[in-house]
Amino acid sequence: MELTPVQKQIITALINLSRKKNEVVKCEDIAEVIGRSPGTIRNQMQSLKVLELVEGVPGPKGGYKPTGNAYEALNIDKLDEETIVCIYRNGILVEDTTVSNIDFTSLRHPILCRAAVTVLGDTHDFHTGDKIRIGPTPVNNLVIKGEVYGRDDTDNVVLCDIKEMISLPKNPIKEYMSKKILYVEANATLQEAALILTEQNIHGAPVKENGKVVGVVTFKDIGRALADGKIRSKVRDVMVKSAISIDGNRPLYEAIKVLDKYKVGLLMVTEGEEAIGIISKTDILNELAVY
Repeated sequence: MELTPVQKQIITALINLSRKKNEVVKCEDIAEVIGRSPGTIRNQMQSLKVLELVEGVPGPKGGYKPTGNAYEALNIDKLDEETIVCIYRNGILVEDTTVSNIDFTSLRHPILCRAAVTVLGDTHDFHTGDKIRIGPTPVNNLVIKGEVYGRDDTDNVVLCDIKEMISLPKNPIKEYMSKKILYVEANATLQEAALILTEQNIHGAPVKENGKVVGVVTFKDIGRALADGKIRSKVRDVMVKSAISIDGNRPLYEAIKVLDKYKVGLLMVTEGEEAIGIISKTDILNELAVY
């Protein structure tokens, strides 16, 4: 269906506003968004009703709402349930907005990587030079960082140069963990703990006392203690006193979230109530370095 640029702008604004408000939309609201007069919007609505792209709702609280054909005309999937794909502009979340499509426009270019990002929401606040971050997307956990170099308000598209892009693996954590669990005794000296970690080439280890896990110690903990002059301290004095655990069947990206949330470098990996391994930030970085 061939629509004029004005009709496209009206339909796009109508879809965006109806999603945001979850109610019928008045011509005055559309006019404010696209910079046209309410009279122009009303005139165009008559043609759009004939094309079965909009439906009028009479009454004092009436207005217009888009039909399923409106979504099809703009090549937008209408979903009963949707996951919001966040977009950040200059580090700030753009409210009431989601990314519906990403088209890579220059994959064969040896230097540039560009994308046309279709947005459900207002694109007028995006300007050349803005830093944007998109994601993670729900299926592949794709995260994109880039810089805006243009936009097309008619199609609600933001054009950006891609600076960084990563898709986090969905495989379960237990496929990436260290299966050999090496414990450090709580009564060990810092020198003994450092020697164990160095010999085993690991970043940290859970701490045991009387057969029970009582915490986690890492090179960072040991280094901080030595810098503070606590040369004769024991592991129990410098360890993190809570061993954070995560189910080994959870996807790898959830381990990243937990590590960031608790500001730790090591997680116990469990299956049921049994510890089956450990995973560290280093393990994850080594895995991501393959991509």
